[in-house]
Amino acid sequence: MNLALQNIKYLPGVGEKKGEILKQELEIQSFEDLLGYYPYKYIDRSVMHRVRDIKEDMLYVQLKGKILSFESMGEGMSKRLIAKFSDGTGVIELVWFKGIKFILSKYKVNTEYVVFGKPNAFNHKINLPHPDLDNIDEDLEKQAGALQGFYNTTEKMKNHFLNSKMIQKLMYNLFSILKEPLKENLNANTIARAKVISHHEAICNIHFPQSQDLLRKAEYRLKFEELFFIQLNILRYARLTNRKSSGFVLPTIGHFFNTFYEKNLPFELTNAQKRVLREIREDVRSSRQMNRLLQGDVGSGKTMVALMSMLIAIDNGFQTCMMAPTEILATQHFISITELTVGMGLNIVLLTGSSKKGHRAEVHQQLITGQIHIIIGTHALLEEIVQFDNLGMAIIDEQHRFGVAQRARLWSKNKKPPHVLVMTATPIPRTLAMTLYGDLDVSVIDELPPGRKPIQTIHQYDNRRGSLNASIRQQLQLGRQVYIVYPLIQESEKSDYKNLEEGFIHISETFPEYKVCMVHGKMKPAEKEAAMLQFVSGKANIMVATTVIEVGVNVPNASVMVIESAERFGLSQLHQLRGRVGRGADQSFCVLVTSHKLGEMTRKRMEIMVNSTDGFVIAEADLKLRGPGDLDGTQQSGDPFKLKIASLVYDGQVLQLARDIASEILEVDPELRNQENLVLKSELEKVFRKDVNWSQIS
Repeated sequence: MNLALQNIKYLPGVGEKKGEILKQELEIQSFEDLLGYYPYKYIDRSVMHRVRDIKEDMLYVQLKGKILSFESMGEGMSKRLIAKFSDGTGVIELVWFKGIKFILSKYKVNTEYVVFGKPNAFNHKINLPHPDLDNIDEDLEKQAGALQGFYNTTEKMKNHFLNSKMIQKLMYNLFSILKEPLKENLNANTIARAKVISHHEAICNIHFPQSQDLLRKAEYRLKFEELFFIQLNILRYARLTNRKSSGFVLPTIGHFFNTFYEKNLPFELTNAQKRVLREIREDVRSSRQMNRLLQGDVGSGKTMVALMSMLIAIDNGFQTCMMAPTEILATQHFISITELTVGMGLNIVLLTGSSKKGHRAEVHQQLITGQIHIIIGTHALLEEIVQFDNLGMAIIDEQHRFGVAQRARLWSKNKKPPHVLVMTATPIPRTLAMTLYGDLDVSVIDELPPGRKPIQTIHQYDNRRGSLNASIRQQLQLGRQVYIVYPLIQESEKSDYKNLEEGFIHISETFPEYKVCMVHGKMKPAEKEAAMLQFVSGKANIMVATTVIEVGVNVPNASVMVIESAERFGLSQLHQLRGRVGRGADQSFCVLVTSHKLGEMTRKRMEIMVNSTDGFVIAEADLKLRGPGDLDGTQQSGDPFKLKIASLVYDGQVLQLARDIASEILEVDPELRNQENLVLKSELEKVFRKDVNWSQIS
């Protein structure tokens, strides 16, 4: 029987109407889809409690006994049905507030039932509201074993009697008509390497576990196979791409690199920077195109690594480019790289949307003739008119802010794609990096440059404004500068959070002797640039801003970051904002200002920020609190991968094993043509026929 071709409506107990509901609500259209819908929790139903032993604080109870009587009480909204239930040791009330007609038609007095529910106390008396009532179904109980799975269902499903118990009944019906074991989707070698049970045994025990041990083995097998096929898909794509994409060979470390290292390097490189440069050096002197992700916390020295990588390309006769998502960040890179390479005879230019027409024409001409060594810009670099003589290396900063299609337009400006280094200051947990960026080699700078003092982070409630202002004034008197960040630009009717415009007036009145500037995303680029320059030059002492300053403002003299309504921000964003200070030698501070009314998760976020300055620790914590989410910031929580059972938060070891085995298989058989790998190829095509091609995400 081909389970994928069997329409779910033909399963006994489903029919046309329920089949349509399952399709709409859970995308279950076939027998195979139903088998792939796993329980979200399990409860040991082998334990039978006694009525006389029930206490209010018990998580759940299971009783076996008879209904003695039914009684309807109340009118209208307060109407309820009460059943007296006894197991011989005492009597307890079962209570229903809705579905009363159905309960009375289905359940009978003096018939034996198994009752399952959570105890509740009302008027000093314990009852069971809306319990599950089951007939004694020996066949189902035998199949289900001691552990009962519970399935997520929607309100619409429940209204059509498709509750968790019904899903379990349908699952039992499906297993009852299976004539042969489910087909294996892994080959024998992979099963042996991963030490997992068979696919059939795993599916049986995920729905009807015969023991805790078999449930654990079933979960492990299904997590492994889910992650394995994701990694197989990503790595297969990456290998095919690498075989097709030969890269420029950059064998020489020459004049520009050596001059910079010996005369212009402002400080000793950290060991992490040296390690990453070695990895990049190995890539570019091989015959394949480099495709590397560089992760590094704010202030870790990624730009220095990027510059030195570009100098290797220049030493080998190639042009280079660096693309940033905003004009502010592009300008910042242009200024810092120009200062770092002073006296080296490099032609470095800036191209953004604000560049004048004459400057643009000159830049376009110099690029084509090969006169420009380094061009730094924004999306303006993607315009068709921008053409290179021989682009050998492209650096993408804050790469998650650029789409795949946008980056591809940059690569297509060459007959042969340049070496690519994509950088992010948003630390990505290892499990996410292996999945989101599985086709990229990953480098990490996990050290800060010497002389940097850890930023001191303080959580302060907004009723201690006087104390906060005194601390700010103390730093201003020492000649330092201060950021004050607000989550909103204008007052919102739906929110009582402090807003930027009110804040600007308040700060200006509180510190009249100091210059205050304001920056937000709705300002015209020229206005924003002018305000930024005031702060960067030191003419403004305080910058009141929104998160527009999260990326791209480098002011070593700024020592205080105040984040108003910090409860409005996620951990990663708070960490990014904090990274705007602590860039000089002075002690810096980050103050998280919140109201007293905080939920448990928000309190945890504040505690994590106060206790850690390690971006990777924070990213892992953020992943655990919110789920993988969407790294470009448009989706704040949840799982973008639609994993059924595996977790990128908790299953890192399984993911690593899956990746290692997938890599070993592809090393020998990159196109999965060998007889023993045909089963893998078939499953891979089936899994990704209707899903996102994960290999394309990065």
